[in-house]
Order: sequence, then C-alpha cells, then structure tokens
Amino acid sequence: MIIKILGTGCAKCARLEQLTREVVAELGIEASFEHVREIDQIMAYPVMTTPALVIDEEVKVAGRIPAKDELRGWLG
Repeated sequence: MIIKILGTGCAKCARLEQLTREVVAELGIEASFEHVREIDQIMAYPVMTTPALVIDEEVKVAGRIPAKDELRGWLG
C-alpha cells in the first residue's frame, strides 16, 4: 500500500500523516509513506485544498483531517 500526504508542510499536513501512521500501526498493515510538498505534484491530483490523503493513487480526503474511524475504513 502506498500512502501519500499532499501538502506544503503545514501543521495539519503533519497531523494527518501522524494519524495515518497510527492507524497503519494499529491495523498492523504494510504501507510506505510519501509526503508530496511540491505544488506542481500536488496539482496533478484532483484536490483543491490540502492536506489531502491519497491511498494507492486514489484521493480519499482533501481539505480536512479525517477521524480515525474513517482512516480505518479506508485502510482496513
């Protein structure tokens, strides 16, 4: 599983990555993380606001930090 956090490095981006890593650890799944900070790379995805979460090249959420239960549903 490839997980990408889209965002320029703001506190919300860091929080989204932290929460996602926590859920991955809780579920005991294998995942690689990438933080995409370059605007041109972020714009390659259909997102208007950051932070955004991309799992296996599918945008799951943008513009907000999801609840852990939402993350579990997407990752489980």
